[in-house]
Amino acid sequence: MRVAEIETFVIANPPPSWGGPYFVVVKVTTDDGYVGYGEHYGSSVGPAVVTAVIDDVARRCLVGHDPHRIERFWRMAYSLGFTQRPDVTVQGAVSALEIACWDIIGKAAGRPVHDLLGKRVHEAVRSYTYLYPRDGDAASVYTDPATAAARAAEEVGRGFTAVKFDPCGPYTVMGGHQPRPDDVATAVAVTRAVRDAVGSRADILVGTHGQFTAAGAIRMSRHLAPYDPLWFEEPVPPDDIDALAQVAAASPIPIASGERWTTKYEFARALERRAVSIAQPNVGRCGGLMEAKKIASIAEAFGAQLAPHCYNGPIGLIAGLAVACTSPNTLLLETIGTIEGFHRDLVRTDVEWVDGRVVPSMEPGLGVTLNEEVARAHAYTGDHLHLTMWSSPIDTAEYHDR
Repeated sequence: MRVAEIETFVIANPPPSWGGPYFVVVKVTTDDGYVGYGEHYGSSVGPAVVTAVIDDVARRCLVGHDPHRIERFWRMAYSLGFTQRPDVTVQGAVSALEIACWDIIGKAAGRPVHDLLGKRVHEAVRSYTYLYPRDGDAASVYTDPATAAARAAEEVGRGFTAVKFDPCGPYTVMGGHQPRPDDVATAVAVTRAVRDAVGSRADILVGTHGQFTAAGAIRMSRHLAPYDPLWFEEPVPPDDIDALAQVAAASPIPIASGERWTTKYEFARALERRAVSIAQPNVGRCGGLMEAKKIASIAEAFGAQLAPHCYNGPIGLIAGLAVACTSPNTLLLETIGTIEGFHRDLVRTDVEWVDGRVVPSMEPGLGVTLNEEVARAHAYTGDHLHLTMWSSPIDTAEYHDR
């Protein structure tokens, strides 16, 4: 068996576009007819360049080779250009291709991928969702306590036992900052309202996006601690492990992080510093399924738990599920709501979500197949990045005018 062809789909995600404006899905085909799918998550460049990177990595490291040789492929790709260091853009491409290879390996063996990663230790995996706004909301779910509380109660009513929200103010390219007094007041009011709305029926998860200095994050965590969040997520910029360790040592709330890290090397540095209690690799960015499984094992060795990140499409979600259900230290799995709407339309087999948990498929491979007709009908032709940040300091008139 040899990899013969690569095709990349850049799929526009229709409004409300939760999970990003587009999804990047790779199709790998072997010379004997097996097809596998993988998903890329996030990049520092636009979708046309992402597609070119995927094609280049595949041409250099995968096409013409046996897809079973996962370690060989990963080491070849990691060493491209004499780099041998974590690279978000390249590892996104590697992740998508590697996931697709595992899909092929499972199909050829007639076994689900999770069987090949060590078999399930969790029959189903508890999930959480962000509190996304609904049409007709009178105020912002991110800053209005009553709206956030209503959405939290709705999600718990649908079966979720954990919900996440981001009440802590803006994040900017200018780096970490101290929270402003109104940011603290808003965060406390929203967090209090959500806790009051869900009571002890659900965990609450406070998300941030690396917006604080260590001292600022510690201040914010102490204000939020009375409402018992399960975690305080990515409180400082992702490249400052020393600051994260400082926060972890002083915060009364457990620290989660990892959606912007890639490869076991970045996670290992944070875990050995005890900088995180919950590791959050995105399988479509961190280096693929085997790399995510290694990250889970390193976390286990340091007494940390696993909560795969997912702000992308359903192929990436299922890849995260394969790691989560085979890892004894799994805590939670992120989903986009109950995996509804366009996320369900994009795959031919439904992702089973029951009573707040995602149930792994027993079909060979990943267990879901891209609906290529839907993907082609929703081709993305823009040039936006998957996610962006404020381009100015938070104290500028531009911010206050928005």
